[in-house]
Amino acid sequence: MPSLTSLTDEARIALDTFAGRATSFVSPSLRLGVTGLSRAGKTVFITALVHNLIHGGRLPMFEPQKSGRIARAFLQEQPDDAVPRFQYEDHVAALVDERIWPESTRAISELRLTIEYESASAWGRMLSSGRLSIDIVDYPGEWLLDLPLLGKDFAAFSRDCAELAALPGRADLATQWLELSRAVDPDGPADEMMARKLAEAFTAYLRACRDDSRALSTLPPGRFLMPGDLEGSPALTFAPLPGIGEGRYRPGSLGAMMERRYEAYKTHVVKPFFRQHITRLDRQIVLIDAMQALNAGPAAMADLERALTEILSCFRPGTSNFLTGLFSRPIERLLVAATKADHIHHESHDRLQAIVRKLADRATERANVSGAAVEVLAMAAVRATREGTVRQKEHELPVIIGTPIAGETIGKDTFDGETETAIFPGDLPESPAQLFDQSNGSPKPETIRFVRFRPPRLERNADGVLLSLPHIRLDRALQFLIGDRLA
Repeated sequence: MPSLTSLTDEARIALDTFAGRATSFVSPSLRLGVTGLSRAGKTVFITALVHNLIHGGRLPMFEPQKSGRIARAFLQEQPDDAVPRFQYEDHVAALVDERIWPESTRAISELRLTIEYESASAWGRMLSSGRLSIDIVDYPGEWLLDLPLLGKDFAAFSRDCAELAALPGRADLATQWLELSRAVDPDGPADEMMARKLAEAFTAYLRACRDDSRALSTLPPGRFLMPGDLEGSPALTFAPLPGIGEGRYRPGSLGAMMERRYEAYKTHVVKPFFRQHITRLDRQIVLIDAMQALNAGPAAMADLERALTEILSCFRPGTSNFLTGLFSRPIERLLVAATKADHIHHESHDRLQAIVRKLADRATERANVSGAAVEVLAMAAVRATREGTVRQKEHELPVIIGTPIAGETIGKDTFDGETETAIFPGDLPESPAQLFDQSNGSPKPETIRFVRFRPPRLERNADGVLLSLPHIRLDRALQFLIGDRLA
């Protein structure tokens, strides 16, 4: 993969790292990146993580909590004043009081959670301050997919977009954009209205790819789908021009304008995001909605693998010693987690985890990820269902029980958002291999009955105290990501 940085970039990153390390000597901290593609559950994951630690949640596989070594966890003011705060309190209110899912991540945000603990060893108790601040950095995975653009010129970007548009599941969606781009004269005069039309057609194609029926994941440039305060700016008013000019455009032409705006997007949007945020991370979790892609078929699964490969290629995995760690900050632990495990019966959890394992193994091999500890997990940060059985003729079927969101459907049934329902979700395939087979002779795996459920009503203990948010394997995620730093 082409280098994402210049020597000047690397020097600035080293200085930033040194400044951060100097502060960390006085006040130990760890930066945890949380990302994933649209609707993978980033906001819910962070909210549930913080809620369970603050309220002493049920975390039997999180050793510091299980052993009683955590005295308390609490929120503090974050260190980065220029980064929006993750609105934890609003998200808890949505989950607990209104029983609605909080709004999805649309920009970067940050939250500092500080844990006071007792080290497990006498030596550790002598040397440790007994306090660790975790700076949780929440950012859209779509933005991360922009980082490979730093190693591509406009011609390469245009060629790659054309190759993706020709793949199964995309070709019919790209027709309008491709017809418009082929009809323009790239050496004609720069035309703002034509630039807008091309950008809008390309953005409409990307949005159609992301629709539930296609569930595609590799959709750069990421700000086209999540523009934030850049909406309508020239930096987002461009589009690839596949097969036209190959980057040799007349000054003042439409092609030259597109190329200049593409380079401006990389310089003013992508590169600062990489330097100011990605290169400062110590640990990372990547959340994926594998079941939505599974329902959409092999093309969506192959695209999810492609997106995961590109995401993993952007990180700097590895380990560091005292000296090298002063100037470089590799990601030491990387967790790839499939969310929404509560949408299937626990009998299929191992199969979901096997699917994620295959995805992650293939992606890490292609992305050449080495040096970091990599783990996979099937989880639900907030468990919205419970399990049961129903008898159908002579057989008992394992079902999940919850309240589907109003408007969700299965067959001819439409749910009202108030009625609790038992659903047989179906079985995941025994072999993950068939999920990635796009050959014409390979049958599409049986569709999982996938509906979205409302968050659960929280239970109270015998004293009437409201319990923390229920989950599936959130404790295992915590143990892998931060357990060693609380030893």
